[in-house]
Amino acid sequence: MTEDTTRVKEEYSSEKLLLFLSVWGKPLVIIAIIAFLASVIFSSSYFIKPKYKSTLIMYPVSTSSISKALLSTTYGVQQDVLEFGAEEQAEQMLQILNSNLIRDRVIAKYDLANHYGIKPNEKYRLTKLYKEYENNITFRRTENMAIKVSVLDHDPQIAADIANDIAALFDSTKTAMQRERVLKAFHIVEGEYLKKQAEIQQMEDSLVKLRELGIFDYETQTEMINQQLAVEIAKGNKRGIEALQAQLDILARYGGAYVSIRNQLEFEKKQLSDLKAKYEEARVDAFESLPQKFVVTTAYKAEKKSYPIRWLIVTITVLSSLFLAIIVIIIIENFSSFKTKKKILNPLTPSP
Repeated sequence: MTEDTTRVKEEYSSEKLLLFLSVWGKPLVIIAIIAFLASVIFSSSYFIKPKYKSTLIMYPVSTSSISKALLSTTYGVQQDVLEFGAEEQAEQMLQILNSNLIRDRVIAKYDLANHYGIKPNEKYRLTKLYKEYENNITFRRTENMAIKVSVLDHDPQIAADIANDIAALFDSTKTAMQRERVLKAFHIVEGEYLKKQAEIQQMEDSLVKLRELGIFDYETQTEMINQQLAVEIAKGNKRGIEALQAQLDILARYGGAYVSIRNQLEFEKKQLSDLKAKYEEARVDAFESLPQKFVVTTAYKAEKKSYPIRWLIVTITVLSSLFLAIIVIIIIENFSSFKTKKKILNPLTPSP
């Protein structure tokens, strides 16, 4: 019984579909043809100006400090200057690429306001300009932690130039941001280094004065003079005893200062050595630079347009038109059926 009912329903549905197509098939075909022709015409270059797409792919570097990568020996893990960056560096690269520092320089270099047809006295000019920039220039992180720069423009050469310039601007922008900070660090280290040099020079000058008094090595001299004094006393050499005693008096008077300055000088020279290493690292970071990215694919002039995608526009237009037409037909048929049922249920009453 159930199978018979199902078969009857299927036959009824098929008959209803065939009836629907026999009545409305021709209008639907006409609508599809009109939608097809209209979408083909209105998606042409006469109505929608085509855009060309250029892409550039680059990786961030793992370290931004030249001194850490090349000079420093104080770090536990030596950083490789050739190593590609990871997720953290990729996110930092995205933030810089999306910054107004790069955006404003690109807008100024290519006069994008005029290029996009935005008038100088137009209301909300900057908002429209930035919106157009964001629609045409995008940055995306790939699954391999690279950054993909995509540029759409009506001029294929300008699209390629903008993409390549953005990569170059990333280098100069990041370097400038870091240099502003590292220059201050360099001047701090330089000041401490020069100050330490001056202190050491003052101590060495003091040692020179003490050496002029005959103090060269306090401990050794004291031991040798005491030994010689004992010999002279045993001999009863008065002049020798007086001469040695005079030397001992000088050692007693200035020896403590000599030892203190000498030991302090040794300590200060060790500190100067550490400061010199930091000074050299800061100087290299402040005045030298390395590329901040590895470019995998440079942008080139596109030969085929990327926008609009005509087949997609045509397909969506035809399907949308057919869908809307079917909805309208269903509404019309249901309305007609409703009116017919209403007449049957409410027959006209004869007039008296």
